[in-house]
Amino acid sequence: MSGLSERFDAIWARIAGAASRSRRPADAVRLVAVSKLHAAETVAELAVHWARRAGRPVFGENYMQEAREKMARVRELLRTGIGPDQTPEPPEWHFTGHVQSKKARDIVGQFSLIHSVDSLKLAQALCKAWQSKVAGVPVGLDEATPGPQHILVQVNVGREEQKSGVDPEALEPLIESIAAMPELRLQGLMCIPPLADIGADSRPYFILLRELRDKMESVCGFSLPQLSMGMSDDFEAAIEEGATLVRIGTDIFGPRK
Repeated sequence: MSGLSERFDAIWARIAGAASRSRRPADAVRLVAVSKLHAAETVAELAVHWARRAGRPVFGENYMQEAREKMARVRELLRTGIGPDQTPEPPEWHFTGHVQSKKARDIVGQFSLIHSVDSLKLAQALCKAWQSKVAGVPVGLDEATPGPQHILVQVNVGREEQKSGVDPEALEPLIESIAAMPELRLQGLMCIPPLADIGADSRPYFILLRELRDKMESVCGFSLPQLSMGMSDDFEAAIEEGATLVRIGTDIFGPRK
């Protein structure tokens, strides 16, 4: 595996250490290994090691066409590449990239969690896509009706013009609108802080996201358990400030081509 398993184990240990420092169990934080632009064969190899080491793998993708092909290939590799008694549970897949409203139909129902809902327009497009998907389930077959699409709202904590996300003051009305959509299940918030020289520079933005989540829970009256924040350069600070999902790619897979 040429260092892949060692890098994964090192990240896993750092996650556990950061969780301990924040007085939480290691399983309070889920790793999302961002596998965009990495080969399906590499992802499948890591999935086998991950399943044996730490339970069900979770991978994050940013581009729908690449994700669709990779998900099918990884599924095939896991089914045929090792013995049937050793086949791990299929990975969980998250969509971690920017979603265009016109692509909602392609994405909805394909991922356990969409991290990057950043507007009412996109939420409405996902609802419409979900309704079309349900309408397409043939009557009388054993297929279960798809459950609600789980999502996170992306917050532009740094107020950067070039970055996606809702501004903090616009968060409450967006959450209230999404809460009225039975097709979607809001799980929490996500952010990408401004690029920092060192990971600790991102800490104020992680604190802001956590405080926004706490405020929204109080104002809106329902739980938002997930905070997706922290990447390769700053995930330990994110965990110390309450992250439940960390998105790490380079430190596990190495540089992308």
